Amino acid sequence: MAAGSGPARRGRLAEIFRFALVGGVNTGTFFGCYLLLHPWMPYFAAYSLAFLLSMIGSFFLNTYFTYRTRPTWKKFALFPLTNVTNYLVQSVGLYALVTWAGMDDRIAPLVAAVVAIPFTYLISQRILVPRNAGQGPGASGPGSETGERQPSRLA
Repeated sequence: MAAGSGPARRGRLAEIFRFALVGGVNTGTFFGCYLLLHPWMPYFAAYSLAFLLSMIGSFFLNTYFTYRTRPTWKKFALFPLTNVTNYLVQSVGLYALVTWAGMDDRIAPLVAAVVAIPFTYLISQRILVPRNAGQGPGASGPGSETGERQPSRLA
């Protein structure tokens, strides 16, 4: 059996699958909010507000479902950092697609979002999963809260 196979590999693949599901829900939420807000404000303002609203939902879905860890105020405060790269990649992509490529401003956010997915996964995992998860005798896996014994609960 090759290194990295077995239960650890299946666990990682399951996590990536859950991340993809959450990403789909989050993208749908974002796009729905964007389309609802777009008639009432400029496209970039609608994009930014829809992004913020979907980011809050994404935080809870990723903590509970993707990484199976508890949400805390610390993670909630840090989670926007996971989306800074996402926001920058999507924003530059949106601007380039609408301004330079002439793409419809109702479709361009979806295309830009797809490009940002790998970056978002890596950064969100780093923020939401404790660094010492799965290491040492006190760790209990990806949902371990070692080092955060008394977190503030959001939910």
